[in-house]
Amino acid sequence: MLVVALSWTIGQATASAAPASPAATAAVVLTYETEGAAEFVDAVRSGAEVWNESVANVQLEPVAAGDEANIEILADDGWPRAQTTSLGNGTVWMGRQAVNDGYDTTRIAAHELGHILGLPDVKPGPCSSLMSGSSAGVGCTNPDPDASERAAVEDNFAAAGKRSAYAYEPRMYRD
Repeated sequence: MLVVALSWTIGQATASAAPASPAATAAVVLTYETEGAAEFVDAVRSGAEVWNESVANVQLEPVAAGDEANIEILADDGWPRAQTTSLGNGTVWMGRQAVNDGYDTTRIAAHELGHILGLPDVKPGPCSSLMSGSSAGVGCTNPDPDASERAAVEDNFAAAGKRSAYAYEPRMYRD
């Protein structure tokens, strides 16, 4: 698999393609920082792995020591939420309020990372839709994106090697 290198320009990641080979598929690699994720580190890793297994055009990896991450993960006592600064960049808050209410931490992490990958909430929605978030109910533990969610993320990152920056308006998602 051909990996796309990311560089920082004014605090935002930009993508530049590595030399292409005829059969290679470029994947954007986004890094995440869990230093502030407290007790949610494992859930975040699991949520990132869900996306890595579900899509090919973007992969989520822990940031290397000393590097700046595309995605900062924080824990707080509020409701889970995500704020994007551009496609693939932003902050996720793993809010303890939803966890205390009984919501699944891996589903929360995968859902919030979905916002960073460009997906909006789909509420109300069924448990089969990851982006239905809390509207699917406390009993829903499905962390997997459905076919339309996977396709949207693939489309969002399909042209990453063909552009130097993502045209994407910052958003705040409060789930």
